[in-house]
Amino acid sequence: MAVPVAFFAVFFAWPVAAIVARGLKVDGVWQFGRIVDVVTQSDIRHVLWFTTWQALASTALTLLVALPGAYVFARLDFPGKQVLRAVVTVPFVLPTVVVGTAFLALVGRGGLLDELWGVRLDTTVWAILLAHVFFNYAVVVRTVGGLWGQLDPRQEEAARMLGASPFRAWRKVTLPALGPAVAAAALMVFLFTFTSFGVVQILGGPTFSTLEVEIYRQTSEIFDLSTAAVLTIVQFVAVGAILVVHAWTVRRRESALRLVDANITARRPRGAGQWALLAGVLGTVAVLLVLPLAVLVQRSLGASGFGYYRALTHDDGGTFLVPPIQAVGNSLQYALAATAIAVAIGGLAAAALARRDAGRLVRGFDALLMLPLGVSAVTVGFGFLIALDKPPLDLRSSWILVPLAQALVGAPFVVRTMLPVLRAVDARLREAAAVLGASPWRVWREVDLPMVRRALLVAAGFAFAVSLGEFGATVFIARPDNPTLPVAVARLLGRPGDLNYGQAMALSTILMVVCAVALLVLERLRTDRSGEF
Repeated sequence: MAVPVAFFAVFFAWPVAAIVARGLKVDGVWQFGRIVDVVTQSDIRHVLWFTTWQALASTALTLLVALPGAYVFARLDFPGKQVLRAVVTVPFVLPTVVVGTAFLALVGRGGLLDELWGVRLDTTVWAILLAHVFFNYAVVVRTVGGLWGQLDPRQEEAARMLGASPFRAWRKVTLPALGPAVAAAALMVFLFTFTSFGVVQILGGPTFSTLEVEIYRQTSEIFDLSTAAVLTIVQFVAVGAILVVHAWTVRRRESALRLVDANITARRPRGAGQWALLAGVLGTVAVLLVLPLAVLVQRSLGASGFGYYRALTHDDGGTFLVPPIQAVGNSLQYALAATAIAVAIGGLAAAALARRDAGRLVRGFDALLMLPLGVSAVTVGFGFLIALDKPPLDLRSSWILVPLAQALVGAPFVVRTMLPVLRAVDARLREAAAVLGASPWRVWREVDLPMVRRALLVAAGFAFAVSLGEFGATVFIARPDNPTLPVAVARLLGRPGDLNYGQAMALSTILMVVCAVALLVLERLRTDRSGEF
């Protein structure tokens, strides 16, 4: 456990503490009164209000749209179900920059809706809400649907036999059992939308800002570290509260239900109602999830076919110091290095947390591992530049800085993927191997590794996908001569001209394809078919 603790202390806690101290410490004296001064400013209050209400609205809208999909994947069996499951999950692993770019191509100036009907949504909050639903649809479908598919259907059938209507049986029997899963999914959607950066940065413009966007603006444009530090503290407290409640809902979901094999609860659709519901879900997936990505691909081709892709191989001497296509190779190299770090750190943490004799302090570290997913990535990235600027950790000019930032985001996914599998390994097998003289390393190699190999590959795949699309921290530390794909897309969108716009669409399409391929491989490697992440 010492290695994961040291890693998160040095590369997460220290950079965050450094930037907070830089903002709130003046002449060696902490200025905590600055917190009240900042949060009472009218423009900051507007940011806090917009951050909160758009997260609530995004969560409610996502639940409304995705719960029918959760039922379809849990209770219905139909041809192409596994392929559709992968299609539904693709948006979740896409970088937020790609999601923002896809919706910009659909609803922005010159987008599909603008061309067909003169409708533009890029300057309204609706574009942000729809993009958040697009991004988080799979969270609800797979979290709620995964549990729904394992609920024993005979309980609801018994209520029906006793005279309850279908709706009352669902409301009295199934809904209370699904409550913890719905709450857990809602909290995760709220967390992701509360800390939204790439989507709001691209679609919100100067009108709408979340806390994360405002931290970036205060840090990189206004250079007001004091205000940025206060906003970081506010977001840190909010995220911590969300994670505490989420951990409680997860424990309820794991301990309070009688579950069965998910494969025996799904049946072919019966009756007009179920067929209509299936058709509705397929239509929702086509319009909400597939259409934005299809428009993204169409815009990347433009009127000249692959002209924008060919332009990526040329150096214009303006946006980058190298041809934009080099960002593809940079991102792959960084993501592979980040995956190796995340698997090593996350695997060690999962192994420590899975021990039956793990103390309360070790179990508490489990919740802390989720903090990098919610704490401002902008703060972490800028904190890297401030904290890691002197020996023995002067890494500002080192290439390893980007993979380290990406690994902070990937490691929690590794832990969440491997921990349930490690906990399921019978401890008596390890004890028997130890009694026969096997060393701890050999016990791991001969007993644990064969059982967790698939989970390890899935964890590595998720770490690779999220590392590939990390943007908030990387935008600060990626050098102009070594840009990553998300940074390249954002910089191209920030420059006027059709060529820059088309190149941004082309790079976004490349990034989407790489993430989609990685996800399809993960679907084949998954050790279960319950539908959960």
